[in-house]
Amino acid sequence: MYTDFASVYDRLMQDVPYKTWAQYYAGLLLQNGIRPGARCVECACGTGSLTIPLAQLGYAMTGADQSREMLNLAQQKAGRSGVMIPFVRQDMRSLSVPRPVDAVLATCDGVNYLTGPGDAAAVFRAAYACLKPGGILAFDVSTPHKLSSVLGSQDFISSGSDLFYAWQGQYEEQDRLLRIHLDIFVRLPDGDYRRIEEDQCQRAHAADELTAWLRQAGFSRIDLFGDQVYTDPAPDALRWHLVAHKGDCI
Repeated sequence: MYTDFASVYDRLMQDVPYKTWAQYYAGLLLQNGIRPGARCVECACGTGSLTIPLAQLGYAMTGADQSREMLNLAQQKAGRSGVMIPFVRQDMRSLSVPRPVDAVLATCDGVNYLTGPGDAAAVFRAAYACLKPGGILAFDVSTPHKLSSVLGSQDFISSGSDLFYAWQGQYEEQDRLLRIHLDIFVRLPDGDYRRIEEDQCQRAHAADELTAWLRQAGFSRIDLFGDQVYTDPAPDALRWHLVAHKGDCI
Protein backbone atom coordinates (compact mmCIF):
# COMPACT_ATOMS: atom_id res chain seq x y z
CA MET A 1 0.00 0.00 0.00
CA TYR A 2 1.10 3.60 -0.68
CA THR A 3 3.90 3.00 -3.21
CA ASP A 4 2.95 4.54 -6.59
CA PHE A 5 -0.10 5.90 -4.78
CA ALA A 6 2.15 8.20 -2.73
CA SER A 7 2.90 10.26 -5.84
CA VAL A 8 -0.75 11.33 -6.18
CA TYR A 9 -1.92 11.13 -2.56
CA ASP A 10 -1.70 14.85 -1.80
CA ARG A 11 -3.55 15.73 -5.00
CA LEU A 12 -6.39 13.40 -4.07
CA MET A 13 -6.52 14.89 -0.56
CA GLN A 14 -6.15 18.54 -1.54
CA ASP A 15 -9.62 19.47 -0.25
CA VAL A 16 -8.98 18.13 3.27
CA PRO A 17 -8.67 21.11 5.70
CA TYR A 18 -5.47 19.91 7.36
CA LYS A 19 -4.67 23.25 9.01
CA THR A 20 -8.06 23.29 10.73
CA TRP A 21 -7.55 19.68 11.76
CA ALA A 22 -4.12 20.55 13.17
CA GLN A 23 -5.64 23.42 15.15
CA TYR A 24 -8.10 20.98 16.68
CA TYR A 25 -5.34 18.59 17.73
CA ALA A 26 -3.36 21.50 19.13
CA GLY A 27 -6.45 22.35 21.18
CA LEU A 28 -6.65 18.79 22.50
CA LEU A 29 -3.00 18.95 23.48
CA LEU A 30 -3.41 22.29 25.25
CA GLN A 31 -6.49 21.07 27.11
CA ASN A 32 -4.33 18.34 28.57
CA GLY A 33 -1.46 20.61 29.57
CA ILE A 34 0.74 19.75 26.58
CA ARG A 35 2.03 23.07 25.33
CA PRO A 36 4.15 24.15 22.35
CA GLY A 37 7.66 22.80 22.78
CA ALA A 38 6.39 19.42 23.96
CA ARG A 39 7.71 16.33 22.16
CA CYS A 40 5.06 14.53 20.09
CA VAL A 41 5.12 11.57 17.71
CA GLU A 42 2.55 11.21 14.95
CA CYS A 43 2.01 7.62 13.82
CA ALA A 44 0.97 6.85 10.24
CA CYS A 45 1.92 10.44 9.37
CA GLY A 46 1.77 9.90 5.61
CA THR A 47 3.12 12.91 3.73
CA GLY A 48 3.18 15.04 6.89
CA SER A 49 0.08 17.09 6.16
CA LEU A 50 -0.76 17.27 9.88
CA THR A 51 2.77 16.84 11.24
CA ILE A 52 4.00 19.99 9.51
CA PRO A 53 1.30 22.44 10.69
CA LEU A 54 1.61 21.07 14.24
CA ALA A 55 5.35 21.76 14.07
CA GLN A 56 4.57 25.26 12.80
CA LEU A 57 2.39 25.70 15.89
CA GLY A 58 5.46 25.04 18.02
CA TYR A 59 5.34 21.34 18.84
CA ALA A 60 8.52 19.26 18.57
CA MET A 61 7.12 16.74 16.13
CA THR A 62 8.42 13.41 14.88
CA GLY A 63 6.61 11.66 12.04
CA ALA A 64 6.48 7.86 11.74
CA ASP A 65 5.12 5.81 8.86
CA GLN A 66 5.74 2.46 7.16
CA SER A 67 5.94 3.92 3.64
CA ARG A 68 9.34 5.16 2.45
CA GLU A 69 7.64 6.96 -0.42
CA MET A 70 5.30 8.84 1.90
CA LEU A 71 8.15 9.75 4.25
CA ASN A 72 10.29 11.06 1.37
CA LEU A 73 7.46 13.36 0.31
CA ALA A 74 6.90 14.44 3.93
CA GLN A 75 10.57 15.37 4.29
CA GLN A 76 10.47 17.42 1.10
CA LYS A 77 7.30 19.22 2.22
CA ALA A 78 8.78 19.98 5.64
CA GLY A 79 11.87 21.46 4.00
CA ARG A 80 9.75 23.71 1.81
CA SER A 81 7.71 24.73 4.88
CA GLY A 82 10.81 25.74 6.82
CA VAL A 83 10.42 23.30 9.73
CA MET A 84 12.84 20.64 10.94
CA ILE A 85 11.03 17.35 11.54
CA PRO A 86 12.62 13.90 11.84
CA PHE A 87 10.62 11.38 9.82
CA VAL A 88 11.28 7.73 10.65
CA ARG A 89 10.12 4.48 9.10
CA GLN A 90 8.27 2.53 11.78
CA ASP A 91 5.31 0.22 12.11
CA MET A 92 2.93 1.85 14.59
CA ARG A 93 2.29 -1.54 16.18
CA SER A 94 5.89 -1.58 17.40
CA LEU A 95 6.41 2.15 17.86
CA SER A 96 9.55 3.04 19.82
CA VAL A 97 11.25 6.29 20.76
CA PRO A 98 14.73 7.05 22.15
CA ARG A 99 13.19 8.82 25.16
CA PRO A 100 9.61 9.20 26.41
CA VAL A 101 7.39 11.77 24.71
CA ASP A 102 4.52 13.97 25.87
CA ALA A 103 2.00 12.80 23.28
CA VAL A 104 1.48 10.14 20.64
CA LEU A 105 -0.93 10.98 17.82
CA ALA A 106 -2.58 8.69 15.27
CA THR A 107 -4.59 10.88 12.92
CA CYS A 108 -6.58 10.66 9.71
CA ASP A 109 -8.03 7.16 10.16
CA GLY A 110 -4.69 5.55 10.99
CA VAL A 111 -6.35 3.27 13.54
CA ASN A 112 -9.05 2.23 11.04
CA TYR A 113 -6.34 0.67 8.90
CA LEU A 114 -5.48 -1.69 11.77
CA THR A 115 -7.58 -4.61 10.62
CA GLY A 116 -5.79 -7.66 12.00
CA PRO A 117 -6.60 -9.35 15.32
CA GLY A 118 -4.73 -7.57 18.08
CA ASP A 119 -3.37 -4.80 15.83
CA ALA A 120 -5.05 -1.85 17.56
CA ALA A 121 -4.30 -3.27 21.01
CA ALA A 122 -0.62 -3.57 20.01
CA VAL A 123 -0.53 0.08 18.94
CA PHE A 124 -2.04 1.19 22.24
CA ARG A 125 0.50 -0.85 24.23
CA ALA A 126 3.38 0.58 22.19
CA ALA A 127 2.07 4.14 22.59
CA TYR A 128 1.70 3.68 26.34
CA ALA A 129 5.32 2.53 26.60
CA CYS A 130 6.51 5.59 24.63
CA LEU A 131 4.73 8.15 26.82
CA LYS A 132 5.92 10.07 29.84
CA PRO A 133 3.76 9.72 32.96
CA GLY A 134 0.93 12.19 32.39
CA GLY A 135 1.25 11.97 28.62
CA ILE A 136 -1.61 11.25 26.22
CA LEU A 137 -2.46 9.20 23.19
CA ALA A 138 -4.80 11.16 20.89
CA PHE A 139 -6.30 9.61 17.77
CA ASP A 140 -9.32 9.66 15.51
CA VAL A 141 -11.33 7.00 13.70
CA SER A 142 -14.04 7.01 11.09
CA THR A 143 -17.11 5.68 12.87
CA PRO A 144 -18.93 2.41 12.12
CA HIS A 145 -21.84 4.53 10.84
CA LYS A 146 -19.58 6.26 8.32
CA LEU A 147 -17.86 3.12 7.04
CA SER A 148 -21.02 1.00 6.82
CA SER A 149 -23.74 3.50 5.85
CA VAL A 150 -21.93 6.40 4.17
CA LEU A 151 -18.98 4.80 2.40
CA GLY A 152 -20.08 1.17 2.31
CA SER A 153 -21.10 -0.19 -1.08
CA GLN A 154 -20.63 3.21 -2.70
CA ASP A 155 -18.86 4.21 -5.92
CA PHE A 156 -17.38 7.63 -6.62
CA ILE A 157 -15.87 9.05 -9.79
CA SER A 158 -13.84 12.25 -10.05
CA SER A 159 -12.11 13.77 -13.05
CA GLY A 160 -9.88 16.73 -13.71
CA SER A 161 -7.67 18.02 -16.49
CA ASP A 162 -4.83 15.59 -15.71
CA LEU A 163 -6.20 13.23 -13.04
CA PHE A 164 -9.12 10.81 -13.08
CA TYR A 165 -10.05 8.30 -10.41
CA ALA A 166 -12.79 5.81 -9.64
CA TRP A 167 -13.41 4.83 -5.99
CA GLN A 168 -15.27 1.60 -5.18
CA GLY A 169 -16.22 0.61 -1.65
CA GLN A 170 -17.71 -2.61 -0.34
CA TYR A 171 -18.62 -3.05 3.34
CA GLU A 172 -18.51 -6.55 4.84
CA GLU A 173 -20.91 -6.53 7.78
CA GLN A 174 -19.74 -9.73 9.46
CA ASP A 175 -16.10 -8.63 9.77
CA ARG A 176 -16.89 -4.88 9.87
CA LEU A 177 -14.43 -4.27 7.04
CA LEU A 178 -14.65 -1.64 4.33
CA ARG A 179 -12.70 -2.76 1.26
CA ILE A 180 -11.72 0.02 -1.11
CA HIS A 181 -10.44 -0.19 -4.66
CA LEU A 182 -9.05 2.87 -6.44
CA ASP A 183 -8.34 3.15 -10.16
CA ILE A 184 -6.32 6.29 -10.84
CA PHE A 185 -5.23 7.63 -14.22
CA VAL A 186 -2.59 10.37 -14.30
CA ARG A 187 -1.97 12.30 -17.49
CA LEU A 188 1.71 12.42 -18.49
CA PRO A 189 3.43 15.34 -20.29
CA ASP A 190 3.29 13.44 -23.60
CA GLY A 191 -0.48 13.04 -23.31
CA ASP A 192 -0.47 9.38 -22.35
CA TYR A 193 -1.90 8.20 -19.03
CA ARG A 194 -0.29 6.21 -16.23
CA ARG A 195 -2.61 3.88 -14.34
CA ILE A 196 -2.27 3.38 -10.59
CA GLU A 197 -4.34 0.75 -8.78
CA GLU A 198 -4.68 0.85 -4.99
CA ASP A 199 -6.48 -1.54 -2.65
CA GLN A 200 -7.12 -0.57 0.96
CA CYS A 201 -9.07 -1.93 3.88
CA GLN A 202 -10.47 -0.20 6.98
CA ARG A 203 -12.13 -1.70 10.05
CA ALA A 204 -15.12 -0.20 11.83
CA HIS A 205 -13.94 -0.29 15.44
CA ALA A 206 -16.64 -0.03 18.10
CA ALA A 207 -16.17 2.58 20.82
CA ASP A 208 -16.41 0.04 23.63
CA GLU A 209 -13.73 -2.21 22.16
CA LEU A 210 -11.38 0.74 21.63
CA THR A 211 -11.92 1.76 25.25
CA ALA A 212 -11.34 -1.80 26.47
CA TRP A 213 -8.05 -2.11 24.56
CA LEU A 214 -6.89 1.25 25.88
CA ARG A 215 -7.59 0.22 29.46
CA GLN A 216 -5.84 -3.11 28.93
CA ALA A 217 -2.79 -1.18 27.71
CA GLY A 218 -2.74 0.73 31.01
CA PHE A 219 -4.43 4.03 30.15
CA SER A 220 -6.57 5.57 32.88
CA ARG A 221 -9.06 8.27 31.87
CA ILE A 222 -10.36 7.99 28.31
CA ASP A 223 -12.26 10.84 26.63
CA LEU A 224 -14.46 10.35 23.55
CA PHE A 225 -15.43 13.37 21.43
CA GLY A 226 -17.31 13.99 18.20
CA ASP A 227 -15.79 15.27 14.97
CA GLN A 228 -13.48 18.18 15.87
CA VAL A 229 -15.54 19.13 18.93
CA TYR A 230 -14.88 18.79 22.66
CA THR A 231 -18.29 17.27 23.44
CA ASP A 232 -19.85 13.81 23.24
CA PRO A 233 -20.38 12.53 19.69
CA ALA A 234 -23.82 12.49 18.11
CA PRO A 235 -25.27 9.06 17.22
CA ASP A 236 -24.66 9.73 13.52
CA ALA A 237 -21.16 11.21 13.96
CA LEU A 238 -18.80 10.46 11.10
CA ARG A 239 -15.64 10.68 13.20
CA TRP A 240 -14.64 10.08 16.80
CA HIS A 241 -11.65 11.59 18.58
CA LEU A 242 -10.28 9.71 21.58
CA VAL A 243 -7.80 10.91 24.19
CA ALA A 244 -6.26 8.36 26.55
CA HIS A 245 -4.27 9.45 29.59
CA LYS A 246 -1.22 7.76 31.06
CA GLY A 247 -1.72 8.41 34.74
CA ASP A 248 -2.33 11.92 36.00
CA CYS A 249 -2.64 14.84 33.58
CA ILE A 250 0.50 16.90 33.06
